[in-house]
Amino acid sequence: MQMGKGDIKMEPICLLNNAEKYSGEYVALRSFTDREVISHGGNPVEVLSEARKLGVDEPVVFFVPEKDVIQIY
Repeated sequence: MQMGKGDIKMEPICLLNNAEKYSGEYVALRSFTDREVISHGGNPVEVLSEARKLGVDEPVVFFVPEKDVIQIY
């Protein structure tokens, strides 16, 4: 498919360089640009709460799937 005038090209970004370390867990980063892991664990509510206790009002929280496991959203 060709890109036309006005089309937006989206580039993939890597949020987490060492994802295997957090396999099967939720991870909280400071932001999309500051990708320091500030909290992680099995419960997303607890991960978010811990990140906020560390002073990050709007952390980026996401799930890191286990290696070789297919995720369908």
